[in-house]
Amino acid sequence: QVQLVESGGGLVQPGGSLRLSCAASGRTFGLYAVGWFRQAPGKEREIVTTITSGGGSQYYADSVKGRFTISRDDAKNTVYLQMNSLKPEDTAVYYCAARAGYAARAGYVYDYWGQGTQVTVSS
Repeated sequence: QVQLVESGGGLVQPGGSLRLSCAASGRTFGLYAVGWFRQAPGKEREIVTTITSGGGSQYYADSVKGRFTISRDDAKNTVYLQMNSLKPEDTAVYYCAARAGYAARAGYVYDYWGQGTQVTVSS
């Protein structure tokens, strides 16, 4: 079992930055692939980025490429999402998810989910 807790969300002005954290329980978190997803009001959940177990490979949605960076510190059982140059369209609830296996882009294959953290980009 893995429990995930996101933090770091908040209100930021356009062009600003936030760093989200996804803290996990469990001694084998390093064996899990992790994805960040987001869901805006009235929209479907969408993939933002993924990172493989070990952190050797990352995927980014086109909408965030060049602005967001995912990383992990397995010694701290934590995955980070650094978000720069934020835009109003980045406003959403951000969720991290974990699975044992490859870093999938489809949310339904993830086994563990956090409760989400709200990110609001507005002036």
